[in-house]
Amino acid sequence: MVHIKRLQEDGIDIIAPVGEIDASSSIELDLTIAKSVGEGFAKILVDCGALEYISSAGLGVFMSYIDEFKDKNVKMVLFGMSEKVANTFEILGLYDLLTIAPDKAEAKKKVNEV
Repeated sequence: MVHIKRLQEDGIDIIAPVGEIDASSSIELDLTIAKSVGEGFAKILVDCGALEYISSAGLGVFMSYIDEFKDKNVKMVLFGMSEKVANTFEILGLYDLLTIAPDKAEAKKKVNEV
């Protein structure tokens, strides 16, 4: 079960999943990201600080946006992952495909890079 919070700060949309993202709740994550892009946000931060678990379906949601974000010049940076969640991303080689930062300050720097 996941609850997803959204807030805007300095023209950046911040998406904060709370709980666990599995096959059934990954749909909510997908809809939230799609809504952010649909509202015209070109800078998205994903605050993973309260994310306890992410399944392959949840990871697939992030992967499914890689090409679309390149085409639309949207930048997304994930930050604040627990060691457990970070290990999942690392084992699957997603550090090479997604932009991941240790904290919000670093994530904001990365999302604002030209």
